[in-house]
Amino acid sequence: MTILVTGATGNVGRQVVEHLVERGADVRALVRDPSKAVFPAGVSVVQGDFLDIDSLRNAMSGVSTLFLLNAVVPDEFTQALIALNVARSAGIERIVYLSVIHADVYVNVPHFAGKFGVERMIEQMGFKATILRPAYFMQNDLMVKDVITGYGAYTMPVGAKGLAMIDTRDIAEIAALELLRRDQAAEPLALDRINLVGPETLTGTDIAAIWSDVLARPISYGGDNTEGFEQNLKQFVPAWMAYDMRLMGERFLTDGMLPEAGDVERLTALLGRPLRRYRDFASEMG
Repeated sequence: MTILVTGATGNVGRQVVEHLVERGADVRALVRDPSKAVFPAGVSVVQGDFLDIDSLRNAMSGVSTLFLLNAVVPDEFTQALIALNVARSAGIERIVYLSVIHADVYVNVPHFAGKFGVERMIEQMGFKATILRPAYFMQNDLMVKDVITGYGAYTMPVGAKGLAMIDTRDIAEIAALELLRRDQAAEPLALDRINLVGPETLTGTDIAAIWSDVLARPISYGGDNTEGFEQNLKQFVPAWMAYDMRLMGERFLTDGMLPEAGDVERLTALLGRPLRRYRDFASEMG
C-alpha cells in the first residue's frame, strides 16, 4: 500500500513524510523540483504539478492513500479539484485533506472559501476521507519574530476573541497517523472531520504577555490594525495574498478561531501525549 504525499517539500508535508517513514510506510512524494527534495531513504520521489495532468496521473498510479495539501496560490481551488478528479480516476478512495478550521464560517476569505469548496467536493463525490481543519499555525509567527525582538511589539492581528493556535509539528504527526489509519484499514473508513487546535485559546494580549515572559522585557500587542498589516505584508508577498491575509485577520477580530468541545481531548488521545503549547514554541524561537 503506497501513500502519496503532496506538498511534500513544505513545512507540514516534509514532516508528514518523515513520520510515515519512521512508522514503516511505503511513501511516494510529489514535488515540483526533485533537486530540492531531501527525504529519508526509501521515499520514492516523483516530479509533478497539480496543473500537469499527465504528471499527476503518473504520481497517483498504484497509490492507495492520498495526502492532499495545496499551497495558498490564486488557483488553489482548481488545483485541488483537478487532483481529486485524477485521484478518483486512479481508484484512490482513501484521502486525508488539509483544510482549515471555520472554512464554512470565514466565507469571504478566499483561501478559506476555496478549501470549503474542496470539502464539499470530497463529501458530495463520496470520497472516504479525513478532513483536517487546523487553526492558526504557531510557526506563522516566525514572520514577526524580528518585530517582536527588535521593536517590542507583537503585530499579528489576533484580536480579543482568541485563536486556538497549533504547532505544525502536531499537525504533521496527526496527519501521518490518520493516513496510516486509513491506509491500513481493511475497508475504506467513513468520512471524518477533525479540528486541529492547540491546548489554549490565546488573544493578542495573551501572546504579547507570553513573549514578555520569554524575553524578560515588555512586549506590547499592536495587531488590530488590519490595514497596516496588509500594507506591511505587501513588502514580502503578492498584493492579492496580502489582501487575503488581511481579510483573514479581520475575521480573527470578529470571530476568533475557537475549538469545539472535546477537540483538545481528542487530539491528546490521538497523539498519546499533550499538545505543544505556544509558550514552548516562543521559548524555542526566542
